[in-house]
Amino acid sequence: MIAALLVGAVIVAASAHAASSTIGRTWPIAEPDALAEIEARASKLPANMRAKFGPRSGWSAMKAASLTPATKSQTRSVVPFYTLDTEIRLPGGELLYPKGYSFNPLTYVTLPQRLVVVHPRDLAWALKTARLTDFILLAAGDAKDDDAITLSERTGRPIFILEERIKDRLGLTVAPAIIAQVGQKLELTEVRLVRTGQTQSTPPIPRKSAP
Repeated sequence: MIAALLVGAVIVAASAHAASSTIGRTWPIAEPDALAEIEARASKLPANMRAKFGPRSGWSAMKAASLTPATKSQTRSVVPFYTLDTEIRLPGGELLYPKGYSFNPLTYVTLPQRLVVVHPRDLAWALKTARLTDFILLAAGDAKDDDAITLSERTGRPIFILEERIKDRLGLTVAPAIIAQVGQKLELTEVRLVRTGQTQSTPPIPRKSAP
């Protein structure tokens, strides 16, 4: 038994040595260390970057797209067609797709999660409604509403802003809305939230009607 263990130890040691052996010619790395470059540049930045950029409420990157509150609960479908703004050619010069060619991206890719779009005042509803894999997107709210970064830190869940290009691509007009892929279409479920004073009741999310 002891002899077998010793033989096994020798084989393991030889394998480890072989795994770390150098085969062929080697050269020193000429490129500078990327991490060292980042650290060097970061050390030259002001200690407080927030003072330079001002409050987040004034950042253009934090400006969300505007949506009106949903006045009725309904479900509708959207095909997010994309139109090429330039032609695409093969390396040999052959035309593959002409400028103006339209296609449905959902023919080739799958949206793995739902998107839950709400105004900041309805974030509590979104947190209860969204699955763990869903993305929560904030539409533009009031000046007194906290920004997406602050709300993410407070809730412990990533929260994003609704960009204009996403709004246009998905055909969004109202919020709250839940977007999910169904086949090669997007199903938009718009939900009307009924408020009485400070209380809020949520009607059942409508089901897609049969064609």
